[in-house]
Amino acid sequence: MRASEQTLGLERVGLGAGGTPLWGLDRLGAELGLGAGRLWVKRDDLCGLAGGGNKFRKLEFELGRARREGADVVVIGGGAQSNAVRASAAAAARLGLACHAVLGGPAPAGDSANLLLDRLLGASVEWLAAYDFHAVEAAIEAACARLAAEGRRPYRMPIGVSTALGAQGYVHCALELAQQLPGAGLWVVAAGSGGTQAGLLAGLALLAAQGRPCPELLGVDVGARPEVAAAIDRLAQGAAQLAGAPPPRPARVLGGFVGAAYGAPTQAMAEALRLCARLEGLVLDPVYTGKALAGLIHLARRGELPPGPVVFLHTGGTPALFDPRFAGLAGP
Repeated sequence: MRASEQTLGLERVGLGAGGTPLWGLDRLGAELGLGAGRLWVKRDDLCGLAGGGNKFRKLEFELGRARREGADVVVIGGGAQSNAVRASAAAAARLGLACHAVLGGPAPAGDSANLLLDRLLGASVEWLAAYDFHAVEAAIEAACARLAAEGRRPYRMPIGVSTALGAQGYVHCALELAQQLPGAGLWVVAAGSGGTQAGLLAGLALLAAQGRPCPELLGVDVGARPEVAAAIDRLAQGAAQLAGAPPPRPARVLGGFVGAAYGAPTQAMAEALRLCARLEGLVLDPVYTGKALAGLIHLARRGELPPGPVVFLHTGGTPALFDPRFAGLAGP
């Protein structure tokens, strides 16, 4: 059995994830002092439905199990502009399931951006007073218990669809990316709830077991959960076991780019968005990929990138740009 087939025994639904293109970013690379062919972007923002993004790779596996278990409603939560909630609502609609979302508030006066899409896709929403990772997780559990008491069949998904099962989507992504660009020196990804980086670590462990060269993997902390590196390590261990991989290497996470809070604008993020848009015509998001690219830019300007090609994973989230609080990001 080939390594790429080792996770295929898990039931998986088709949501349009996978097979995403790899683009060169030579103009942005030149701005950062990198030669032609050094900087690349993996376009996982093009995965799936309703605005796309990395969550669809995870949802293909999680909703495969939900369907097998006979669930009739998916329950998930996150921040007010959660990409995972928007993706879950779209995937649920595609599969004929209901979706219930717990969002860290306060509730806005009107719907915009991801929240508008949540409503459009038919999700029901309840609000907490404020975003707190553990409080949202507890509220997801409580919503599942309430729905079960009403005779529904809820399927619980944690913030970010970050589970060992969901991370199998990024085991596959690691194998896909290694075929697209063998010999890369570094992959960079936003470290939010941790499942994407965990799956990539498990995928790299599969590649290493085959004796294939593996890049370094760096997450840039965006402040979505506390102690994110430890959470990634736990998820990566579970993902590797499911994939039949040896133990993965420890997570590397770069801090210092969150700003005042999760989702809060920063000057470095705004500069990263403008550079990427104006040099490459590529739009990032202000919560995840903007801050992750800010971290990559910081390392490039300090001359701290390893040799070889650098791949930035665009995990999506661009609908969040249309939240009114980000209206000034375009600058002059």
